[in-house]
Amino acid sequence: MKLKSILASKTWSSRGTAPRLFPWALVLFGICMIFEVGNAEAKLYIDITSPSMRRISVAVPDFKHLGSTAQHPELSGQLAGIIANDFELSGYFRSLDKGSFIEGPDAGITRDSINFKDWSVIGAELLLKAGFECIGQQLKVEARFFEVFSGRQVYGKRVLGVVEQSRYLMHRLANDIVMTLTGHPGPFLTKMAFVGTSTGHKEIYVADYDGHNLKQLTFHNSITLSPRYSPSGVKVLYTSFRNSGTALFMRDLVKGWTKKISDREGLNIAAAWKPDEKQLALTLTISGNPDIYLIDTSGRIIKRLTKNWGIDVSPSFSPDGERMAFVSNRSGSPQIYVLNLKNGKVERLTYEGNYNTSPAWSTLDRIAFTGSADGHFNIHTISPDGADHRQVTQGQGNNEDPCWSPGGRYLAFSSDRTGGNYHIYIANANGENQRQVTFFEGDQLSPSWAQQVK
Repeated sequence: MKLKSILASKTWSSRGTAPRLFPWALVLFGICMIFEVGNAEAKLYIDITSPSMRRISVAVPDFKHLGSTAQHPELSGQLAGIIANDFELSGYFRSLDKGSFIEGPDAGITRDSINFKDWSVIGAELLLKAGFECIGQQLKVEARFFEVFSGRQVYGKRVLGVVEQSRYLMHRLANDIVMTLTGHPGPFLTKMAFVGTSTGHKEIYVADYDGHNLKQLTFHNSITLSPRYSPSGVKVLYTSFRNSGTALFMRDLVKGWTKKISDREGLNIAAAWKPDEKQLALTLTISGNPDIYLIDTSGRIIKRLTKNWGIDVSPSFSPDGERMAFVSNRSGSPQIYVLNLKNGKVERLTYEGNYNTSPAWSTLDRIAFTGSADGHFNIHTISPDGADHRQVTQGQGNNEDPCWSPGGRYLAFSSDRTGGNYHIYIANANGENQRQVTFFEGDQLSPSWAQQVK
């Protein structure tokens, strides 16, 4: 990985008194405020596009208690653990094990109170030092990020929030650090919807990107499939098998309502959002054959998009909404095709392997899909013109149902590599740093990824 020093120095505001915020006000206004603190002599820049990118070693010791009374002492390790895990999952950093830390308990969080040799000797290249204070349910965290070799502070912030949402607060802080160092946000302020089977039925669940804050979204006590977040993350589509048929539902996660969008006779499955969130594509069998139709959010059919003797399913739109990837067996086996919505031209995209399905089109204009050539399913990516085909999983069980993070720099998919059940894994777009993020009972399948809505 390249580390570039930006020559222009940046001085941040000196430590000042933060405004006092009562708990109700923190909740009302989004629970988080960020203030710059300390002096940053220079910024480090991590070039995440470098072909030789390596992970940087970072140390995140327990947060130091800064208050006069030791309220919520458990947060010392918990807050550090959340950020250390975020760094690890980002793929840019390698969080060092706390067992290797040799710094004494009297060290502070400012540069003049840190012996950087204690960190360089254990291999740390970057160091996050932070402290916290609790006043009732208010939480104040002051964080400083250092380059160990030079001792320079490259980042400093003070964040205010409430204790019960400390995970969200730390994700905000980690996201800000990664944005500062790379120019791009991390995935830490995102969420996933997926199918879970822990109740004995297939239901839709939602959780933070790292698997925490799990909530069951549907209670249909049947087979519920294919959750798909809207691009804004406000709504989610899913298909439910009920009363001997299928129906497409839409759930507004902010207002809490659920409504049925399509329950036409036969199939109403595998819906996908257009980028403008005004229209959807799904597979219907109203003509007797599974074809893909364009409908509005009230369920009204706008246009039939495919008309072929084969089975056409699994639509996914390009970032500009002008093309649609989908699966069809019109050539004899399931393959990925791309439809130009302006001129109606269809082109076959995949030729390798005898079973390619589940296309997902990223905001960075790359298509991920599930492919099988040797009896096992794996995740692949490809350019929309068919070039630059890459297999990103291999030799680790079955890997299916890929989706992209909102920024297009990470993949999520379900895998049975641990034996038995499927769980959700995330990885960098090139397949590196594959990490399991769900550990619940039963299977976790068919993830969909979106920005958190607060």
